[in-house]
Amino acid sequence: MRIEPATALVGHIGVPGDKSVSHRAVMLGAVCDGETLVRGFGRSADTEATIAAVRALGVTVHDEDVDTLRVEGVGLRGLTNPAGPIDCANSGTTLRLLSGLLVGQSGGFELTGDESLLRRPVERVAEPLREMGAQVESEDGRPPLRIEGVADLRAITYELPVASAQVKSAILHAGLYAAGRTTVAEPLPTRDHTEIMLAAAGAPITRRPARVSVGPVERLVLEEVDVPGDFSAAAPFVVAATLLPGSELTIHDVCLNPRRTGLLDALERMGARITVFNRRRTAGGESVGDLQVNSAELVATSVGAEEVPLMIDELPLFALAAGCAHGESAVEGARELRVKETDRIETVTTSLRGLGVRIKKSHDGFGVRGVPTRPKGGGMGSGGDHRIAMLGAVAGLVSRNGVEVKDPEAVAVSFPGFFELLNSVTQR
Repeated sequence: MRIEPATALVGHIGVPGDKSVSHRAVMLGAVCDGETLVRGFGRSADTEATIAAVRALGVTVHDEDVDTLRVEGVGLRGLTNPAGPIDCANSGTTLRLLSGLLVGQSGGFELTGDESLLRRPVERVAEPLREMGAQVESEDGRPPLRIEGVADLRAITYELPVASAQVKSAILHAGLYAAGRTTVAEPLPTRDHTEIMLAAAGAPITRRPARVSVGPVERLVLEEVDVPGDFSAAAPFVVAATLLPGSELTIHDVCLNPRRTGLLDALERMGARITVFNRRRTAGGESVGDLQVNSAELVATSVGAEEVPLMIDELPLFALAAGCAHGESAVEGARELRVKETDRIETVTTSLRGLGVRIKKSHDGFGVRGVPTRPKGGGMGSGGDHRIAMLGAVAGLVSRNGVEVKDPEAVAVSFPGFFELLNSVTQR
């Protein structure tokens, strides 16, 4: 797909429901008592994998509308043995978070996925679950993940070696079934959607700086969840509107959980003109609001390890913004990028360098020498990575000559209607 240069982004849009919250609403709804109504569900290949997984485990999920689901919970220990392996497709969230619920069930389960998922590490989840007494096996540290449920899980205190919301969530899920209080200590704050939703469902959650604890429960009840717009889906529009002179874009109903919006903080330091208004709380406890984005000239900034978990999915877009800013920017402490759908340190630096951005990789990040002019453009492949495909689209809009993006259909993993929405507000 060829993305031609644009002059501005102008208009009002909404983005699909937050992928992280959508996954969790379906999974927790599945083990609740009674029904959970999910409004604003972010439908994508990844979240469809979670629906398919819980259905394979005996849960009825009704599609009330494109973005509305009704999940008939089967109770904490009501998941049943599937007929075969559970296909998590490309969704690491599905595999990792579901593993924490399955260790407390009866029977055996196997979690597998597509070629990309089978290359991603799972021992970081398997190891703490084994410490809790679960029987979990991987294939040399990679999926498939084989789980035998046990009835006598024990609580642990676990210090995450690497900041990871998915590993934290898997342990907290398992903690619902363990004797005693399970505690996870984080080296850096990560996404807290699991803690917010568990508390809304009645789980005994205790939160302190850098650690969270959960105790066992007899039942969970989560009557409704309003899923806010996905900040990661809004981010390409935020960056494009910031870089294109004359842009005036409003994005409505976006998740503003402070553990998701590190990109806004970085852009603010760079001089971006982004206004947040109409802040409120959703059913389910998430913070939501509207963003007004006007174009601005940017100056360089650096992102350190403490900020990386707050903008991990937006770091490719930050690299592009830094390439169009005055001065030298850097990202450090982002080694986690190497175990995403692609090695994003490699794909981001190779792709942007090919488009004329002055970027150099390091072992745990990259450095960018910004030039406040449009990059020349050219061609780049997504490698099947949805974040890289969206990066290519934004790069095309802000380039001088346009960008040819190979495998653009990768966006469907998280945002099937991305290109259509982008075209609707693009002026040329």
